[in-house]
Amino acid sequence: MTESLPPGGAVLDADELEARWADAWGPEQVAERLGGVRTPWCIAAGWALDLFRGGQSRPHGDLEIAVPAAGFPEIRDRFPEYVFDAVGSGRVWAGAGAEALTATHQTWLRDPASGQFLFDVFREPHEGGTWVCRRDESLRLPYDAITGRTSDGIPYLVPELVLLFKAKATRPKDQTDFDGALPLLGRARRDLLSEWLEQVHPGHPWLAKLAG
Repeated sequence: MTESLPPGGAVLDADELEARWADAWGPEQVAERLGGVRTPWCIAAGWALDLFRGGQSRPHGDLEIAVPAAGFPEIRDRFPEYVFDAVGSGRVWAGAGAEALTATHQTWLRDPASGQFLFDVFREPHEGGTWVCRRDESLRLPYDAITGRTSDGIPYLVPELVLLFKAKATRPKDQTDFDGALPLLGRARRDLLSEWLEQVHPGHPWLAKLAG
């Protein structure tokens, strides 16, 4: 992703966004469509924490998945009847071309008939089979190390990485997610999250709770 966004792009207000995400898919719907793909992928963000804990803890306004950027075409090809829009800095580029995709990180799947957004794809930096953290490129892990799986095989981003991303600009729902996940994190997961927070967000207030 580059810092230079292409011209154009629509700005959607909060009410319109909420309405157009009202029919967002759940993890099971995405997993069914992506069965058998070679590209590693996983449910990310708040839904990932709920898959880790084994049940839905709160409403979710959308659904995000993470894939290596080079694997996005394989994901896109599983949804030929839909359109992918690129998203960045509060703007949406409909039916994104190569320029918008190169300049952005997020891609929203849209139903062209209804205009509804169904899920969000994070196109993540990587080097071959190694995931690279977009917040700190020195944090690199093999894909097998960043994903867990539910009992029925749905891959999700491990909670310590979900919480690392939620730590940057903590919203009330992020704090709720941290407080709910913390009792479920064993010592090894707490230590990893503490290490990464010290590296990426030194002095973060969650560090004190993780040390307890």
